[in-house]
Amino acid sequence: MEKTTFEKIYDVVKQIPYGQVATYGQVAAIAGNRRWARVVGYALHVNPDPEGIPCYRVVKKDGQVSEAFAFGGSNRQIELLKAEGVEFIDGRVDMEQYQWERPVF
Repeated sequence: MEKTTFEKIYDVVKQIPYGQVATYGQVAAIAGNRRWARVVGYALHVNPDPEGIPCYRVVKKDGQVSEAFAFGGSNRQIELLKAEGVEFIDGRVDMEQYQWERPVF
C-alpha cells in the first residue's frame, strides 16, 4: 500500500539523528518532492506521535526555529535542541555544524 505524503515526511523526520537538525526543504526533498516544504510544516503541526517523530529537529533553512512549534512554542523547541547539544548563534541553529548531511537520492 502506498504511503501518504505525511507518512513519507514522518519517516524522514524519524531518521534525523540526535543532536542534528534538518530543514523543511531538506525533509521535503528526501520525502520525495522538493516543493513540499510547506507541507512538511503542516505535517509536523499535526504530528500524531511527538515522542517518536522528533519534529523539533526540523528548522528553517537559516537555522531559525518555528514560531508556530506545535508542542510548546519556539522556546520549547530551542530547549529540546539545546538538550541534545545543538548550539545557537544569534538565536539560530549553527547550520554549518548541526545540519544533517543525509544525501538526497
